[in-house]
Amino acid sequence: MNTISQTAGRSLRPSSTNGFFSTLVNAAYALFDRLEHRTAVKTLNELDDRALRDIGITRSQIEDAVYGQFKAELTRYL
Repeated sequence: MNTISQTAGRSLRPSSTNGFFSTLVNAAYALFDRLEHRTAVKTLNELDDRALRDIGITRSQIEDAVYGQFKAELTRYL
């Protein structure tokens, strides 16, 4: 009796629906982040070596800089 009266007013699946939507929102944010990173890498790759040197990176360090994996030698200049 006690169990029936406690669950009578509640939906049986609120957490699964909420979990689905939060997963969907997280996937959308991850997609947008990925697209933003790809655009940044493409933009930096279009720069010449002199422009890259002016901002303190080499062509081989572009992806590390965009994805936030700075090396120790980079951080002392930034």
